[in-house]
Amino acid sequence: MLKKIALVILALVAIVLIYAATRPDAFRVERTARIAAPAEKIFPLINDFHRWGEWSPYEKLDPGMKRSFGGAPAGKGATYAWEGNDKAGAGRMEIVESAPSSKIAIKLDFTKPFEARNMAEFTLQPQDGATQVTWAMHGPSPYIAKVMGIFFNMDQMIGKDFETGLANLKTASEK
Repeated sequence: MLKKIALVILALVAIVLIYAATRPDAFRVERTARIAAPAEKIFPLINDFHRWGEWSPYEKLDPGMKRSFGGAPAGKGATYAWEGNDKAGAGRMEIVESAPSSKIAIKLDFTKPFEARNMAEFTLQPQDGATQVTWAMHGPSPYIAKVMGIFFNMDQMIGKDFETGLANLKTASEK
């Protein structure tokens, strides 16, 4: 009887591992919000890491988080590193593209709780007297992430944070 149970468990594990291998090699999470403010007012809140405390949901994960800023004060070349508790983790961001009032691209390197190299992008598009802001993150999906993705929906988990951040950005921009 124990032998049959062990074989069933082994077969289930094999099915999960084989299925994980068929999943995409990259991921993308994206959310969009309409903000009743001009792009020129929203852009500086994203383009300057010093101002992320005004809207980013990640800034509130650990009140004791250690932060360091480097490179340019804002825009291309600006860097931001953090080290926090288990929720905040640790990593570094660098703005690699900054097109005034339209796009910001950020190289995002996580070191804790796991290593990952991704890109984050913010696009701002004027639309009927408001601005449509899109926050996206994309990157490779290594095998372990594929396995975890079977049990945890990354789009829903990260997407909720993006929705919160965009709502905060809306509040800060519409003042």
